[in-house]
Amino acid sequence: MVVAVGFEGSANKVGVGIVRDGEVLSNVRDTYITPPGEGFQPSETARHHRAKVLDILRRALEEAKITPQDVDCICFTKGPGMAAPLTVMAVVARTVAQLWNKPLVGVNHCVGHIEMGRLITGAQNPTVLYVSGGNTQVIAYSRQCYRVFGETIDMAVGNCLDRFARVLKISNDPSPGYNIEQLAKEGKKFIQLPYVVKGMDVSFSGILSFIEKAARKKIAKGECTAADLCYSLQETVFAMLVEITERAMAHCGSQEVLIVGGVGCNKRLQEMMGVMAKERGAMLYATDMRFCIDNGAMIAQAGWEQFRSGGVTPLEDTWVTQRFRTDDVHVAWRE
Repeated sequence: MVVAVGFEGSANKVGVGIVRDGEVLSNVRDTYITPPGEGFQPSETARHHRAKVLDILRRALEEAKITPQDVDCICFTKGPGMAAPLTVMAVVARTVAQLWNKPLVGVNHCVGHIEMGRLITGAQNPTVLYVSGGNTQVIAYSRQCYRVFGETIDMAVGNCLDRFARVLKISNDPSPGYNIEQLAKEGKKFIQLPYVVKGMDVSFSGILSFIEKAARKKIAKGECTAADLCYSLQETVFAMLVEITERAMAHCGSQEVLIVGGVGCNKRLQEMMGVMAKERGAMLYATDMRFCIDNGAMIAQAGWEQFRSGGVTPLEDTWVTQRFRTDDVHVAWRE
């Protein structure tokens, strides 16, 4: 039985997860939360991770009821993500691996989300919508590679939502996207926004610019509420995502769709995708906040798969990169 420890810290979540042969033994994390109206800066985020990670590792080991002697490999996020937080976690993983005399496995963050989604939901070969603060991609597996069928050409959908939350001074606790989702439930008036689908790709920067300007004017004039704007933004960007996902499913002849990434927790997105899937006679798979938000267990699971297929990372190659493409990974563990 292979036991893998995973270190994740590519953005504002720092987490350590432990997986043993497809069973999540522990999944501990902490979130760096900034004041309303502010984003998180790389240096401050890195300091947060450095201060929290060893305590989180201790708690993960205690929760899993294992010791370092039981561990077979140390997995860490190699990228993509923010450089400073990624570097902190890579240094911690390298140090722990050398102290415990264990092999290292560098994991692609996006593949971590996919493998965790497949593990938790039981989806066999789904078309994947990966949506988070830093990434937006439609992905399907073929010939030992996760192939990107469509993606954002500018900013990620999660970043778009987060930045609009700053305009409205919405709290970042537990996350700006979650609070936009709750506020959107109170929206009653739909505000027409740009709808930008370009083939299989999407664009969110123009939508954000438009709604930032519209928000100040319309709220000041009493033409709509903040809830109306949140509702309108969600409906528009999620419709775009459902459209390109359905097109990828049609191309692949897929009868499964899996939503992963932090934005994948959004119940409205799941509802809209579910309607599309039902109309196609397909199945929708999604996870809850424990596994769709960045976490160490997803890195442990992907690393576990990689380790079992011989994918150990030499110490000299344990550098990190902000740009590590999903389709650059050799998925040797799948047929």
